[in-house]
Amino acid sequence: MSRLTTTFDRLRQQRRFGLVTYVTAGDPDLRRTGEILVALENAGASVLEIGVPFSEPVADGPVIQRSVERALSSGTTLSAVLDLIARVRPRLSAPLVLFSYANPIVRLGIGRFAEIAAQAGVDGVLVLDLPIEEADEVRQPLTDAGIDMVFLLSPTTSPERIRRTAALGSGFLYAISRLGVTGARAALAPGARELLERIRAESRLPVALGFGISHPDQVREAGRLADAAVVGSSLVSVIAQAGDGPGLEADVRRHVRWLLGDGAD
Repeated sequence: MSRLTTTFDRLRQQRRFGLVTYVTAGDPDLRRTGEILVALENAGASVLEIGVPFSEPVADGPVIQRSVERALSSGTTLSAVLDLIARVRPRLSAPLVLFSYANPIVRLGIGRFAEIAAQAGVDGVLVLDLPIEEADEVRQPLTDAGIDMVFLLSPTTSPERIRRTAALGSGFLYAISRLGVTGARAALAPGARELLERIRAESRLPVALGFGISHPDQVREAGRLADAAVVGSSLVSVIAQAGDGPGLEADVRRHVRWLLGDGAD
C-alpha cells in the first residue's frame, strides 16, 4: 500500500481532513527547501507537494511564477530536486508528491525519471500539462516503480472524463475549484461543491481540493467537501517575504498552524 493511500485512509478513519502544502523547489534555494519540507510536516501538513521549476509555468499565477523564477535563478533542475528529495526523505514521514510539467521529465527520460524518483522516495507525481490521452507513456513506468500518478480535475470536466481519469489515477485526485491559474482568493469558488459531488459519483479515490485556498475558513470549508485542502500561493508568499532569513522555517510553521486553526498568523 502506498504512503498516499495509507495517509488518506488514516485521515478517513480519524474523520479528519488533510492539508496538502505546495512549495517550489529551490526557492529560496535547495538547502532551505529541505528545511521548509521538514517544517511543513512538523506543523501538521499531511502531504507535501514539491514543484519542479519550469521556464513556462502556464498553469501558475504570479506568486508561484515569481518563485519559479527565483528557483531557476538559483540553478534548480529536476535532477537537483530529486537529489534533494533523496537527502531529506529520511527526515520525513509524510508523502511527497512531485509537481512538474512534462518537458523536464521527457528531457531526463521517462524511464530514468521513474527509477530515480522511486529511489529518492517520491510517492506521487502530477504532470500539469499531460492530458489523460497521452498519460500512459508516463504512468506505466511510474506504476511499475511503485509511484502514484495524480491527475487534475476541473469544473468543466465531464462525467465520462472523470471516470477515465479516476481509472488511470491513484493516490488521490486533485480537484481545482475554479478555472484559470493558481493564486489566493477571498472565498472558495462557488462551483467547488458541485465539482466534488460529481467526482464522488464517479470515483472512490480521495480528493484534494485546491486553487485559491489561503485562509483557515477556506481550509475548513474545503475539508468539509473533500478529503484534503491544498494550499500553495499563500505559503509561497510567506517564503518570498522571509527570503533566506533565519526566521524562514519558523514563519512557515506559524502559517501552516494558522491555516489549521492552531494559533495566529
